[in-house]
Amino acid sequence: MIAPIQHGGGLAAAAELYGGRIEEWLDLSTGINPCPPPLPEISPRAWHRLPDLEREQAARNAARCYYRSGDRLPLPVPGTQSVIQLLPRLVRPGSRVAILSPTYGEYARAFQQAGLPIDRIVDLDTITPDHGMVVVVNPNNPDARAIPPERLMRLADDVGRTGGLLLIDEAFGDMLPQLSMAGSGHPAVIIFRSFGKFFGLAGIRLGFLVAEDGITDQFAEWLGPWAVSGPALEIAAQLLTADSEHIRRGIGERCRTLHAVLRDAGLFIRGDAGLLTLVEDPRAGDLHTHLCRHRILTRRFDYRPDWLRFGLSPDQDGDRRLAEALKMWRNA
Repeated sequence: MIAPIQHGGGLAAAAELYGGRIEEWLDLSTGINPCPPPLPEISPRAWHRLPDLEREQAARNAARCYYRSGDRLPLPVPGTQSVIQLLPRLVRPGSRVAILSPTYGEYARAFQQAGLPIDRIVDLDTITPDHGMVVVVNPNNPDARAIPPERLMRLADDVGRTGGLLLIDEAFGDMLPQLSMAGSGHPAVIIFRSFGKFFGLAGIRLGFLVAEDGITDQFAEWLGPWAVSGPALEIAAQLLTADSEHIRRGIGERCRTLHAVLRDAGLFIRGDAGLLTLVEDPRAGDLHTHLCRHRILTRRFDYRPDWLRFGLSPDQDGDRRLAEALKMWRNA
């Protein structure tokens, strides 16, 4: 049994440890838009009936336009976590898995649970023909490392030449669309996209998978019928076809304010992907504890005790709370 990964968003556990009601906490531990757009109207039929083909097709067509996936029709999935756990089924027998690290921990956990050998690599040039699958999160979580599409296309050629697959997780790609490989059309490339992070609707558990038809059909079969709820499909079809530039601008404004607060506190920003910002500081663990005592939750990392990840606050009150807590920490 592989130990579960500790993720952001654990407000109940933080409140139990440090006190206060959950509603009193400012959650900066996740990379989720804290200012979601208004929910579109959902038809009663979406609640009343199982999601039919027409509703699914509308969401897929909207996703194809939004993600610019060309001939490839994105497959809606009940959150990308659901398909991460299916990835081991695609690994070429007898091969290894390379994961560009450090990154989102659930990838390594899924392959380890399946008994597959993995290599946590820090350089794409170390990939060999023995690697039947390569995993790259772009931009990366948590350090916002970004790899140009041209480099990923060369990597896809190399991996595909030996029958392997390149999985690119673009969960935070909405703020950096120029990095996306969704429209590459490469037969060795699989793309995961998150819907809930950018639109601030993580609770509906929705993501999209972009790949060649044979791989998409396999995932659809593994997930089974009605994998995504009718309301989630209807929300996606409407929001993905609406103008999202105001959402992007809002996230950008929130991010700039966060960076100003962090810099005023003398903190070094190591990486920024819009919805998440990584700070590097030798006192990161003490800072995490200090902020928790002020009912502010951030994300720390066991493998890098000098890292602390910040999400976005929803408003100026949240900015002030963070600034005041950081000022007290700096003056302590």
